[in-house]
Amino acid sequence: NTKVSDAGGSQSTNNPFDIMINGDAMFIVNNAGQNYFTKAGNFVVDNAGTLVTPQGYSVQGWKADLEGNIIKTNVSSINLYAPENKYASPVATTNVSISGNINKEDESFAVGTGRSLNVTVYDSLGYEYQVTVKLTQAEDDDYTYTLSATDLTCNGSAVDLGEDAEDILADLITDAEISFDTITGELIAPDEGIIPLNVGALGIDSLGADGEPVNMDFSSVTCLGSDTKFTALRGDEEGLGAGRLVGTMSGISIQKDGIIVASYDNGDTRIIAQIAVANFTNLSGLEKAGDNLFSATLNSGEFDGIGDDITEDGGYFSTGVLEMSNVDLAAEFTDMITTQRGYQANSRIITVSDTLLEELINLKR
Repeated sequence: NTKVSDAGGSQSTNNPFDIMINGDAMFIVNNAGQNYFTKAGNFVVDNAGTLVTPQGYSVQGWKADLEGNIIKTNVSSINLYAPENKYASPVATTNVSISGNINKEDESFAVGTGRSLNVTVYDSLGYEYQVTVKLTQAEDDDYTYTLSATDLTCNGSAVDLGEDAEDILADLITDAEISFDTITGELIAPDEGIIPLNVGALGIDSLGADGEPVNMDFSSVTCLGSDTKFTALRGDEEGLGAGRLVGTMSGISIQKDGIIVASYDNGDTRIIAQIAVANFTNLSGLEKAGDNLFSATLNSGEFDGIGDDITEDGGYFSTGVLEMSNVDLAAEFTDMITTQRGYQANSRIITVSDTLLEELINLKR
């Protein structure tokens, strides 16, 4: 007699698609439009990229929109490797952080020479642009440096800016200079250390976000008697506004609430779906359908077609783990031994009866 409500032990498999339910909920799987329910979470991915049972029944859940918001409508099959999930869209860079040190005695910053720094930004189409920024020491102030753009490449190749190249590069960085405190060596100008990189001057619609410049943050740069060195990283101090290239899916993980997260080789992560569960008022009322599957009945309560978030009733998923059989082996062995002993006793009774009958027949003779 199957007791669906009794939980079995757990067995670790380290397979990311093996999932155990901690709670009374049931997985929802579908075959040819018919929903079934199961506790067995030994799932695989079929040739179409759909999460399925070993019998090919598709696991049901909810899809996410492009912003990663779960849309809780009627459950449907979960295609992990659908075209919209395979790639992550590129995002334009809006912030760049520059850190390092300028030694005012470094002759490479002298007027007429200057020292260059490469600043990399991504556009909204996934192209990588690199702007060469030159820093030149002021003639009358060793602690002040002017900035100018001198070169531009796209994916490693020079960008042809035409006859107006010089003017366009001049418009990329305008009236920009940084100054340091003569006592502490810390940046004092501009106030927040932000120098705008006016990418709109290039006339490339995909560069910048909504036509805004890329903010180059020099606030971490110092002017001390140490080695001169620069590091330019995309993003602000918290990594925001770094932008991304086009990403190809590199991995999938399933969280304890059933949310499926795709990882991409550009560092992006995105929620693509969530596994739904079904809860019944009377689990014992489910009807066996074979292969660890059950069907809903009037006795168990009907399935509403939408399902539930497993965390709503305090449950959760364990990934890389399977629920083992909930059979009580001690009780089963005891019943088996009792049955066997009963059979042996009956056999002895039949043997004794046969012997007695044989003796009676012999006496008659």
